[in-house]
Amino acid sequence: MNLPPLTQAFVLHFGEMGSRWGINRTVGQIYALLFVAEKPMNAEEIVEALGVARSNVSIGLRELDNWRLIRRMHLPDDRREHFAALEDPWAIVRTLAEERRKREVDPTLSVLRDLLMQKPGDEAERHAQERLRALTEVIELLTGWADEVQRLPDERVVALLRLGAGVVKLLEAKDRLSVIVGGKGRRKGKDQD
Repeated sequence: MNLPPLTQAFVLHFGEMGSRWGINRTVGQIYALLFVAEKPMNAEEIVEALGVARSNVSIGLRELDNWRLIRRMHLPDDRREHFAALEDPWAIVRTLAEERRKREVDPTLSVLRDLLMQKPGDEAERHAQERLRALTEVIELLTGWADEVQRLPDERVVALLRLGAGVVKLLEAKDRLSVIVGGKGRRKGKDQD
């Protein structure tokens, strides 16, 4: 690799992590390089910086383009195509969430829904279907929430995330208020008289 130490450390780490996230090491390295690059890079510059084959760079760029994580562009007085990573971290997170959902969650939900539509043949299948129904409900709840979060402006998402444990405290306060308003708190006081 022909990179400064800090950039190289990030690119190497991202390549290793990429394999755990379902992309190959080279794709992860290309993305990391483009993310920290000061300017858009062409394929030859990526080959030189990473020391990988041109064919691997082409395949990696195509995959990143399919994930909508890079932009293709032409620079003045240069006939070659250049590439740049999305710059806004929130746009990156939103794109990754959307793409992973399309590739992983939606097909699973589709299969689960199809299985729930089938008539169970025996008690074991009825039991399995009930388990699948519970799983489907959880996934649908989570994806519905994710849809709501995706529609929020970035500053609202940041505010939501910064609430952290405050959300739990808010829910606990809501529960206490429900008990008081619902009269359960009064009943306890009357029992003590």
